[in-house]
Amino acid sequence: MPIVMRNARTRAWTETIAAAISGILFVVTLVWRDWIEHVFGVEPDRGSGALEWGIVAVAFCATVGFSLLARSEWRKVKEADVRSG
Repeated sequence: MPIVMRNARTRAWTETIAAAISGILFVVTLVWRDWIEHVFGVEPDRGSGALEWGIVAVAFCATVGFSLLARSEWRKVKEADVRSG
């Protein structure tokens, strides 16, 4: 397998995993809004929930962005596989 294809597959998997992790963070924070207080024992926003909503927004954007990047990479890999074989 050429190095370019190996790099494309690695990039596609990396972006897929990043999308999954940010998606999990999005859902967990959306469902369990005070997880930061329970896990770390601090209230950085003094209980207002602003930090959690910020995390939800950033995680959502990251999930969408990484998903689109992964989709693009997987299409490149698939097209290269079709061309080569």
